[in-house]
Amino acid sequence: MTKFRIYDILLYYNITKGILVIATVRLDEHMEKTLESLSSRLHKKKSDVIREAIAFYALNIDKSKNSRILSAVEKTKEADRRINAEMEGTLSDGI
Repeated sequence: MTKFRIYDILLYYNITKGILVIATVRLDEHMEKTLESLSSRLHKKKSDVIREAIAFYALNIDKSKNSRILSAVEKTKEADRRINAEMEGTLSDGI
């Protein structure tokens, strides 16, 4: 049976509402050792490592989403250019 360690993490302080948000994270032994190692190497509290990991993950998800959107826009532009070139060819052939 896998044992989990429970961590209550202060995620952020909402200045406008003046509230603290606390989340509970359950980690298996491997993840706990990884967290402890990162915390030690970075000289940061475990909760700080978790907060920064969440922020990093969210940022990368947003970058990935933006990248996919930009790629789709470029593909659409290229398809439009091809269609436009075909239409120009049709218009210039005298029909």
